[in-house]
Amino acid sequence: MLFFNMTSQHKPVRTNQTRACGHVTETRKSGSRHFSRMSVLISTGCKNLPKAFLSQIPKGVWTRPIPQTAAPRFRSAPRPSAMELKDVLKVLEDLAPLSLAEPWDNVGLLVEPGEPRPVKTVLLTNDLTQPVMEEARAEGCELIISYHPPLFRPFKRLVQKDWKQRLAIQALEAGIAVFSPHTSWDSVGGGVNDWLVRGLGAGQVTVINQASVPLPYSHIVQLQCDDDLLAFLLEELKTSEGVLVQDPLRCDDSKTQVSLYCSEASLAPLMEKVGRHIVAADRSVRILKAERPPWRGHGQGRLSVLDEPLSVATAVKKMKSHLGLRHLRLALGQGRAQESFVRSAAACAGSGASVLNGVQADLYVTGEMSHHEVLDAVAKGTSVILSDHSNSERGYLSVFRDKLTEKLPADVVVMVSKADRDPLEVV
Repeated sequence: MLFFNMTSQHKPVRTNQTRACGHVTETRKSGSRHFSRMSVLISTGCKNLPKAFLSQIPKGVWTRPIPQTAAPRFRSAPRPSAMELKDVLKVLEDLAPLSLAEPWDNVGLLVEPGEPRPVKTVLLTNDLTQPVMEEARAEGCELIISYHPPLFRPFKRLVQKDWKQRLAIQALEAGIAVFSPHTSWDSVGGGVNDWLVRGLGAGQVTVINQASVPLPYSHIVQLQCDDDLLAFLLEELKTSEGVLVQDPLRCDDSKTQVSLYCSEASLAPLMEKVGRHIVAADRSVRILKAERPPWRGHGQGRLSVLDEPLSVATAVKKMKSHLGLRHLRLALGQGRAQESFVRSAAACAGSGASVLNGVQADLYVTGEMSHHEVLDAVAKGTSVILSDHSNSERGYLSVFRDKLTEKLPADVVVMVSKADRDPLEVV
């Protein structure tokens, strides 16, 4: 991880090397040692810094470790005797954190009834359609988990003529909540993409596009100021939302270095305060961009180096069985035949071309690709298996049903929709 000085052509920032022990700080500078018991830590609306982030900070930035929190982990929550909607949402977050979803996606609770009922029946579906809504009402469901978000684009009115808005109205009238996980299920370890690539057999699986650990801040502001300004600045920063102040570091007899951690939204107000009191007297202010550390095991797409290579024909047969389909579409890579061996395969559920493009593999497995995207893959010698969009995702619902059932009370029923199906079929 690198921190970039945004005011110095994005060069890596280095500071005087420091060593900390307890509350005592030793600073090496020109052969002399300075000791300080300064221990000011002001938290103003920002969480403690994740350990995954702190472990990669260049030496010299910190005077001593501050309280840390580890990267987000998935906890096994105790199974309560009753389940309110908010408690089910916590379980869903533990199974697949919504922070793993793509920035463009619309995930989470999309429809919330005015008077939510205790959740007794949960319906899983790949798409929320009119037949699925009728099934949910007939089964007396209190919660629909729709993999694809039925509400995606903003709208200015809620009317019957739009089929998606009509479904939202029906859900509200029936007191049914609607939740969508979408790309958080794709990204999470053990999620949709891991399930999809396992259809070809065991292998060494890696993430194609690595996810990043979410941080409560995006920038680090470093500055030096005279001692007479330090106390005044720290007092004023107590009212700043989303700003964390690290222990000040004594630079010399008259100046102290301070590191301020803030979010994107807090940066401008913070710099306004700093500018009023510091910049006018001292130009030593640096703005550093905080890089998010990788979230190991999570991200979009999977690449598997198979333990046992198989022919293209066998790969097609295995994927038909895995997806429960009688037909798949196959494009043979240039110079390949159905008897050619597949030693590596890249998979991405849904429309996977944007993730798979450029990945070196003998075989691509996804739901759909455009004509020209298939031609690009074939020209590189990569064969392509297409199942149609939702057919590459729907089978995971049964896997997730079992995972969710383990976390909910025994009297809560989790069922997979029988009315949900891909709109396309081979005729």
